[in-house]
Amino acid sequence: MQNSLADSPTTFARLPGRWAPVWVIAYVAMWPLPGIAESVLVLGALFTIVRLLMLRMKGGIGPLLSVPAWALTSVLFFAYWLPQLFSAVDAADPSRAWAKVAGGLRYLPFMWLAAIAVATPQRRRTTFTGLAVVTGLWMLDALAQGISGTSPLFWSLDQLKWMISGHGLCTPEETLLADRLAGVFGPCNLKLGQVLASVSPFLLFHVGYRWGRVGWVVAAALMGVVLVLAGSRASLITYALVLLLSGWRLIGAKGLLLALLVGVLGVAALTVGSAQVRERFVRTGMALQGDGKGINEALSGRSQIWGAALCMVAEHPVNGVGARGFREAYPDCDPAPAQAPSWGEGPALHAHQIILEVLAETGVLGLLLWLAGAAMALRAWRYASPEARDRARPAAVALLVTVFPLNTHLAFYSAFWGGLTILLAALYAGALLAERQE
Repeated sequence: MQNSLADSPTTFARLPGRWAPVWVIAYVAMWPLPGIAESVLVLGALFTIVRLLMLRMKGGIGPLLSVPAWALTSVLFFAYWLPQLFSAVDAADPSRAWAKVAGGLRYLPFMWLAAIAVATPQRRRTTFTGLAVVTGLWMLDALAQGISGTSPLFWSLDQLKWMISGHGLCTPEETLLADRLAGVFGPCNLKLGQVLASVSPFLLFHVGYRWGRVGWVVAAALMGVVLVLAGSRASLITYALVLLLSGWRLIGAKGLLLALLVGVLGVAALTVGSAQVRERFVRTGMALQGDGKGINEALSGRSQIWGAALCMVAEHPVNGVGARGFREAYPDCDPAPAQAPSWGEGPALHAHQIILEVLAETGVLGLLLWLAGAAMALRAWRYASPEARDRARPAAVALLVTVFPLNTHLAFYSAFWGGLTILLAALYAGALLAERQE
């Protein structure tokens, strides 16, 4: 048959590209359900491997990606994965470390898939618009929770979970202990602030391109309200960078200063009206006490965690204690073992800061590999055309603010935050170095 896939190599070659945006958007949309999101990632990686092998057997992979995009995507993967490999040699928890190394291989084909999803104007438009829509829905859902006390999206997912398994997504105890706006992620997965701050560039750039300054200002203000109510101070730093990098070209310096003034007034109003927001700022003010205890409380115990991380760096400077081995090494490096930690029972799970996490878990060797990857990403940006920079800007800003070192972070070698980071890296590489047009 002339129209069969076997006899139509052009159509067959396009199949991985046509499906790529669907996989990327589905993966992001499932982040509130980590297990399902991980399944989407694995299936997407397997889909990519099978399709590429089939294309290879048909005579060639074809122009799914430009050669520079293939190269940069792969380099960024190895900058992330090789530190895990080297750190596993004498890790604090060898079985866990080697499992991370083996499992980390799934990221490479998924990064190729994500890069393919933005390699042409049509696919890039579909992917970035889809990510903007998902981000916007999460933002509106969180606003609804702020007004009514219930997240419609999380309530729907929770009801579905009850129907399937006879219990909800979160326990009653976790629901009672939640001290901030949780949105679609729910009270047992308090990541709303960090996630929305990292992916907000897709929404703000999309709204800015489509509705101009007014649209950008409205979306930025609504997102800011959600992030203040979400209670994560790290997300506010991330979002401030997003506003600076996305608003500078659109509303100018004077517009940003006005937005800053309005934002400060809005935060003050929310502080007066919300006990949870007020408690966060009171805790932040404890840093002004000047003593170590006050600073530690203001940082939610992170100074204690960072002291332990520096201890791990001193004891394992070359290749660290192993990816995700922080919790195993923490008891021996706890600088205040007699002091009850601010976060509750048990050891700290990670360093809460990207440079300290990389150094503690993968050593100087790991940090050098991460810096090499960053240098390659910056080099690609430096030599890219203005048109290429414009089409990659949403992903570039999202990646930059996520790994911004002067902030606190989630664990970059965890399945969730690691998956988010490598996705942003792949979208950046694929969009910046796209050559093929449709």
